[in-house]
Amino acid sequence: MKYILVDGNSFCYRAFYAIRELRNSRGEPTNAVYGFVTMLEKLLKETAPDGAAVTFDLKGPTFRHKRYEAYKIQRPPMPEDLVRQIPVIKEAVRAFRIPIFEKEGYEADDVIATISRVLEKKGHEVFIVTGDKDALQLVSDKIKVLNPQKENFIYDEAAVRARYGVGPSGVVEIMALMGDASDNIPGVQGVGEKTAVKLIAEFGTLENVLKNIPAIKGDRLRENLETHREDARLSRELATVDCKVPIEVDEAALKLRGPDTEKLAGLYKTLEFRSLLKGIPGAEEKNADDKRLQYTLIQDRPSFEALKEKLSRAGEWALDFETTGTDPLEAEPVGISFSFREREAYYVAFGKTLAAEACLRALKTLLEDEKIKKIGQNLKYEILVLKNFGIDLKGVFFDTMVASYCLNTAKPNHNLDDIAAEHLGIRITSIKELIGSGKNQLSMKDVELDKVFRYGCQDSDVTFRLSKVLAGKLKENDLEELFREIEMPLVPILAGMEHAGIAIDKKLLAECSVEMEKELAALTRKIHKAAGAEFNINSPKQLAQILFDKLGLPMVKRTKTGASTDVEVLVELSESHSLPKEILKYRELSKLKCTYVDALPLLVNPKTNRVHTSFNQTVTATGRLSSSDPNVQNIPVRTEEGRKIRRAFVAGSKGALLVSADYSQIELRVLAHLSGDESLIRAFQDGADIHRYTASLIFNVPMAQVTDAMRNSAKTVNFGILYGMGAFSLAKSLGISNDAARDFIRAYFDRYPRVKAYLDGTVEKARQDGFVATYFKRRRYIPEISTRDNRVKSFAERTAINAPIQGTASDIIKIAMRRVRSGLGEKGLRARLLLQVHDELLFEAPRRELDGLVALVRREMEGAVSFRVPMSVSVKYGPNWLDMEEAD
Repeated sequence: MKYILVDGNSFCYRAFYAIRELRNSRGEPTNAVYGFVTMLEKLLKETAPDGAAVTFDLKGPTFRHKRYEAYKIQRPPMPEDLVRQIPVIKEAVRAFRIPIFEKEGYEADDVIATISRVLEKKGHEVFIVTGDKDALQLVSDKIKVLNPQKENFIYDEAAVRARYGVGPSGVVEIMALMGDASDNIPGVQGVGEKTAVKLIAEFGTLENVLKNIPAIKGDRLRENLETHREDARLSRELATVDCKVPIEVDEAALKLRGPDTEKLAGLYKTLEFRSLLKGIPGAEEKNADDKRLQYTLIQDRPSFEALKEKLSRAGEWALDFETTGTDPLEAEPVGISFSFREREAYYVAFGKTLAAEACLRALKTLLEDEKIKKIGQNLKYEILVLKNFGIDLKGVFFDTMVASYCLNTAKPNHNLDDIAAEHLGIRITSIKELIGSGKNQLSMKDVELDKVFRYGCQDSDVTFRLSKVLAGKLKENDLEELFREIEMPLVPILAGMEHAGIAIDKKLLAECSVEMEKELAALTRKIHKAAGAEFNINSPKQLAQILFDKLGLPMVKRTKTGASTDVEVLVELSESHSLPKEILKYRELSKLKCTYVDALPLLVNPKTNRVHTSFNQTVTATGRLSSSDPNVQNIPVRTEEGRKIRRAFVAGSKGALLVSADYSQIELRVLAHLSGDESLIRAFQDGADIHRYTASLIFNVPMAQVTDAMRNSAKTVNFGILYGMGAFSLAKSLGISNDAARDFIRAYFDRYPRVKAYLDGTVEKARQDGFVATYFKRRRYIPEISTRDNRVKSFAERTAINAPIQGTASDIIKIAMRRVRSGLGEKGLRARLLLQVHDELLFEAPRRELDGLVALVRREMEGAVSFRVPMSVSVKYGPNWLDMEEAD
């Protein structure tokens, strides 16, 4: 029989940090409970065990604390929001009718070890579900470890040996030498995993290592082993799991009997997990108010005219198109729905009687009426569809997708299904349920009218309802200004940019493709020669064999399928061999060719002869925009090949130019203002070269004596500070020692003391609040900043440092876009905003408007905010995106 044993504490932490922010209507945190039960349901479904158990740690010291007082002493306390959810999680486990095991004085690891050995002796197969490497010492023919942090990778004896070079019994010997920082197990000073693995592979056990110290190479290593031999023995004792915890293991109690559906449904209702109720027969609350819904199908002219009259009298309404595709420039509308009262909606079915063009033309006055407030879910799509019919949607008032994003930028998606489940507690029909997916996907034209009608009405009705709920939550969280003044004005601006598109030089790209093909062929020959054999360069497996087996290069890191050959690994290996460097060149060139040079011509719209990228407003956690089809944000500008691609973006009209306006060092300017550091502020106020200025302070030399090398080092530090760069990363970037890097950072903060105080204060506030905010109050939730996992916590601290700075910069450029668009309208200019890439705006304008556009753009972008430091904008113009000259 098969049993799974879940490390409850490990599962709790993983769930807590996987879902950043989720609360019920009473304000109680529910993210860990939701994550735990969804992971548990998935685990049970995928593994199909015969029995299961969940173990938890209890409060209070264990036998390890008595043996070593400093055991786990450095771990921060469990986040308060997680503490509050532990009892509810245990209640959920009991509702699944899975027994819970915990024992005073012991850890969950020990309890799992004991149960595992009992079941193993009875011949059962056991899967321990944990991300803790301590459990690997238990692996045997019958016991395996399933790691949920690595996509449920299963460690059997072979996998343990592949990971550590020794069998399961050797894992604890390795930990004795290397220690475990997360548990404050000391190990031997100066011995990391690589050295520990090597020693145990050679000598077998810790005691054999200690007996053979004189035979070990390296004076420092021998000295450390001798000095810390008792630390190593203590570490081995602390790392060894106890398989004899005094608990009673009743095999019958472990067998799964299915959940107590009544209890589980009750719990889900209390927690407001309506979306999970659908998995419980008879408990689902889908559209509980169906009988109160008033959905009307409009198919004739009198009914349409009656609806039009109602819409003219309503001060606001939600609208939603049903179309034949996701590309608004190509999709054909099959109907449109409206809702101006909760649970009431109307669907106009386009056809012979009510042709789309005629209906929309009849609605044009209302759609373009600024006084009527328009509500929608992803209103940008509706705006673009209407543009195809010569209609300019006005009164764009509330986008539920954008509102959801403002409330939590870290959420992975903001589709209507999820928002409705989270904020209204209802489950609605998804588009996938309506038209299917993959090969069996239907066109909306082919779906039964009754289904489309109800689906369309549902969408506009739910969107209308959501707008009221979300508006209240925006106000409650002090996010109204961010939503109204920054995000909502951006919706029609982005729609206009997408509709305008940008022209490309297909002939130039075709020439680039031929040239790159030749370069790739030459690189291939060079790579095969350096490797001494022909192989598939695009195959990670074959490349690994060449690098590590044939050439004998050191293995830097592993994946679950073998040795890694990712960019980080190849960069490190480039220092010792020429082949990895050539592989990196090949990959970069190949990616540029496939992603841009060959793909861009295929994306040209035949009607407009332009490329129309999609700007994503609700994707990034920082508040920055992203783009797709094509992704214009990732075109490299530092390589010759990348610059050639920029040259292919051209002015598409006769006598027109492209104009680029780029904020200069906006994030450093934001840092200066937010930190209030007088020295940094003064440098920007004086118009100094900030990197040269910083170098003069750090190296204590006059600015005139700052060398290019000094300036480059200061530049690395200036930008590194924005991303929470530590000494190790700085040392790697500058090619200096860690000590020198630490001195560099110390000198930086000595010269800019308020920057240090600001960064430290930001991290501390993130720990207290669970989030950080931009100058304009955009929040970035970072619950993982309280984790006990040092690696995760370090990343969270870097995020806390960067998010307010990068987020404020992104807010500023959004404000600038609004101001520029308004200015273009007031001046009656034909210039159009085409792209937004990081801190740059790209326009297309008639040559005669150049001077006026440059003045307007510079004025509106530099005046977007009133900070203690000036915003500086560089404006260039030219026939394409590369060949540009500075504007006066």
